[in-house]
Amino acid sequence: MLRFLQISNDTLFIYYLLSNVIYFGLLITAIFKNVVHRRRLASQRLELLKASPFTPPITLIVPAHNEESFIVDSVQALLKLDYPSLEVVVVNDGSRDLTLQKLHEAYQLQAARLLYIADIATAPLRAIYRSPVEPRLLVLDKEAAGSKADAINAGLNAASSPYVCVVDADSILEKESLLRIVEGVFSDPSQVVAVGGIVRVLNGCRVVHGELQEVRLPKSAMEVMQVIEYLRAFLVGREAWASFNMLPIISGAFGVFQRELVKQIGGFRTHAVGEDLDLVVRLHRSLQEKHRPYHINFIADPTCWTEVPTDLKSLARQRARWQKGLIDALWPNRDMLFRARYGRVGWVVLPYMWIFEFFAPVIELAGYFTIGAALMLGVLSRSFFMQFLLFGYAFATLISIGSVLLEEMTYRRYNRWRDVARLVTYCLFEHFPYRQLTMVWRLQGIWQYFRGDLRWHEG
Repeated sequence: MLRFLQISNDTLFIYYLLSNVIYFGLLITAIFKNVVHRRRLASQRLELLKASPFTPPITLIVPAHNEESFIVDSVQALLKLDYPSLEVVVVNDGSRDLTLQKLHEAYQLQAARLLYIADIATAPLRAIYRSPVEPRLLVLDKEAAGSKADAINAGLNAASSPYVCVVDADSILEKESLLRIVEGVFSDPSQVVAVGGIVRVLNGCRVVHGELQEVRLPKSAMEVMQVIEYLRAFLVGREAWASFNMLPIISGAFGVFQRELVKQIGGFRTHAVGEDLDLVVRLHRSLQEKHRPYHINFIADPTCWTEVPTDLKSLARQRARWQKGLIDALWPNRDMLFRARYGRVGWVVLPYMWIFEFFAPVIELAGYFTIGAALMLGVLSRSFFMQFLLFGYAFATLISIGSVLLEEMTYRRYNRWRDVARLVTYCLFEHFPYRQLTMVWRLQGIWQYFRGDLRWHEG
C-alpha cells in the first residue's frame, strides 16, 4: 500500500510538472507571436484589403433555433459588417417561437425558387426565402434535427462563396472582424484552409441593436473567471498551437473555412457533441492522408463576443458538454495517435489532448485521494507537499496573469484600470474553489458520455 502511494504520488508530481512546463512553453510561444502580431497591426491597412479585387467573398452561416428576441438585431449587425462581398444565410432550425416571423416582418421575405443541392444530407428543407430589401440575405427554413451541425450543413449546401464563416445567432462580431480574419487567409492563400478568431465574453458589455458600444467586465465573480479562461484558452493555447500548425479547434462561434474542403469531408458531423473540435480534427486527418501542405491559422485580433453562462447550473451543463465533445472527437480518431502519416498532429497535439485534457479531471481527483492518504500515513513529506503546492499555484497563476497581460499589451479591450485590476486579482483566486468545481463538471461529462447520454443539455 505504501509503495503504491509513493509510486502514485511520484507519477502525479511528474504529470503536474509536465502540464505546467508545457503550458509555460505555450505562453512563451504566444508572447513571441504576440510581438510579431503587434508589428503587423502597426502596418495593417484594412482599407487596401477591402478595396482589393482578390479579397474573397464570404458566406456567414447563422444557425438559429428559438432566437426570436434578438435574431433581427443580430442579422442587421452582420449585414453592417465592413466587408466588400458578403452573403448571410440564416438557417431557421425548426424554431417553435417567432424567429421566422420576425425575419419575415423585418426583411419582407419572399419564397424563392432557388436550386438547392443537398451535397450534405440534412433534415428536410421547408422553404427558401429571399429579401427584396436586402439581396445579401438568404433564409432557410428547415425541420429540426436536434443538432446545430445539421443546421450548419444546410447553410453549407446553400452557400455560394468560396469561404464560409459560422456565427452563433446570439454572438456579436466587431465591425472589421471579417477583414481582419481574412488577413489570415491572405498570409498564404495556397495553404491556409481555415482561420479561427478569438471569442470574448460579452457579459457586462453595453450592446445597442446588436452592436457592441462599450467593453466592460461583468460584475459576477463567476463570469469574470470565465473571462480569464477565455483569454488563456485563446491568447495562449490557440495562438501557440496554431504557430506550430497543430491547432486542434476553431471555435464554433467564429471561424472561416474553405467551403469545398468542408463539403469534401462530409461537412459537420451531425451527431457530434462538439462539432467544432470534431471538424478541425477531421480536417487534419483528411489533409494529412492526402499529403497536402496546409495550414490552419489563428488570428487573435478579429473578435467575436458571446454570452457565457450566468449561473452554476448552466455553467455545469456547458462544461460537461465540452468534456463530452472532447471525448466524442478524440475517440473516433484514436487511430491517429502516434502514426507517422498524421505527423505532428498524431504525435504531439492529440496525445496532449488525451493526457492533459481528457484524463486531467480523473487524474486530479485521484491525486486528491492518494496525496491525502500519503500525508496521513507519513509517506509524503509535508514540507515537500507545501513546496510543490506553492510551485503549482504560482505556475498556474503566472499563466493566467500572463494571458491578461497579453491582452493589455496588444488589444487593450479593457480600458478601465479597475477592470484590469479585477482580472489580475481574480487570477490569484482562480484555483479554489472554481478549479475544483470545473473538475467535477468535467467528470460528469465523462460519466454522461460513457453511459450513452449524448444529448446537448443546453445551458
